[in-house]
Amino acid sequence: MNTDALFSPFNYKNLQLKNRIVMAPMTRAQSANGIPTQQIADYYGRRAASEVGLILSEGTVINRPGSKNMQNIPDFYGSEALEGWKNVIDQVHHNGGKMGPQIWHVGDTRMSEEYPLVPMEKASTMSLEDIEDTIKQFAASAKSAKDLGFDCLEIHGAHGYLIDQFFWEVTNTRTDEYGGKTLKERTRFAVDVVKAIRAAVGEDFTIIIRLSQWKQQDYKSRLAATPAEMEDWLLPLKEAGVDIFHCSQRRFWEPEFEGSDLNFAGWAKKITGQPTITVGSVGLKGDFMAAFAGESSEKSDLTELLRRLERQDFDLVAVGRALLNDHQWVKKIKEGKIEELSGFAAESMGVLY
Repeated sequence: MNTDALFSPFNYKNLQLKNRIVMAPMTRAQSANGIPTQQIADYYGRRAASEVGLILSEGTVINRPGSKNMQNIPDFYGSEALEGWKNVIDQVHHNGGKMGPQIWHVGDTRMSEEYPLVPMEKASTMSLEDIEDTIKQFAASAKSAKDLGFDCLEIHGAHGYLIDQFFWEVTNTRTDEYGGKTLKERTRFAVDVVKAIRAAVGEDFTIIIRLSQWKQQDYKSRLAATPAEMEDWLLPLKEAGVDIFHCSQRRFWEPEFEGSDLNFAGWAKKITGQPTITVGSVGLKGDFMAAFAGESSEKSDLTELLRRLERQDFDLVAVGRALLNDHQWVKKIKEGKIEELSGFAAESMGVLY
């Protein structure tokens, strides 16, 4: 198996990567009261030292009521949390890696009755003042990412969280300028978030956005049923300042529309002309959402992934559970030690190593 395509450099604006492999964001909820510790720095540092091209952090939240749904999700605001993240990025850089935080607001996705004590924020019921401050706080966290020395940032706009709740007609029933009957109209909130972030970080700093058709509330949901609808969704985001589209699928090999074998990342690249990241069960046979139900997964080969990458359907490949399970996954692929790769053990979901 020739893996050269995975190990060619990637350069875009300020972002210069030694290979095409991205560590996917994976919520750990291991930062006590929102403060990332040395253990978090070590966790990411190990992946950097093991030749991951780009690390995207677990979701980190902005300074808004109800922005997180578990107490130990890390914050990306406040002096103590930002000091912790400074330690993380310094260790990643010391180990030869590149990293961006994923900036997040969970919206109305309560995970427990105990936390948070404040009401969850809903796309359909936020006041215009709430929306204005939320946009401001996304930009503030983005500016902090640049100031701390991160190499890029990712906006979490997928999986049924707040930004995605504005996209989705089921959760966005607004009748003002942030609602609308069409997907193009419902992109307004995300567009305003991207514009504010771009203004905060400047033109050269790379902005990634993670998007998905499916929702944690409904795996079969689709925002864009046709390529034309996907244009209405993605092109306004490109125009607002998105550089790279991170296209989340549960299984990367599944075609997005009939009549073509292009996946979501393939269509996003075709429509926008921008670089894209594919993700979804890379290196494993089982769907990653099953991991949250305690399911393990057997390993799979990379033949189909490499075929699509060599065809230039997408530019980067995000790997989640395989890297969670084995921080040396990239190095083993590069050195051809395929026999040393293992499947995903579900018990690793709650462990930092």
